[in-house]
Amino acid sequence: MKKIEAIIRPERLDVVKEALADAGYLGMTVSEVKGRGVQGGIVERYRGREFVVDLLPKIKIEMVVKEEDVDKVIDIICENAKTGKPGDGKIFVLPVEKVVRVRTKEEGREAI
Repeated sequence: MKKIEAIIRPERLDVVKEALADAGYLGMTVSEVKGRGVQGGIVERYRGREFVVDLLPKIKIEMVVKEEDVDKVIDIICENAKTGKPGDGKIFVLPVEKVVRVRTKEEGREAI
């Protein structure tokens, strides 16, 4: 099993979520986060003054999937989160040692 953490633009969440659901990937945790990457932030003007906003709002999607599904999930996220501009996000894949469903105590693949 692998944990996929995807950091994407907030405005792309609904499209990504729908595409994942259409492919049968329903379970996920979504968090509002702030961050920056290579673009380093943006400069905004308010009443003639410049302000640097270096931590931009992002969405973090966390999912645990079977190892053989990782590439498919990554493809779905990339296809639906991409705008072609800097700041589209990143995807991280981490190993998962154990999963336990709290309600039934099922473990492993059955608990996903």
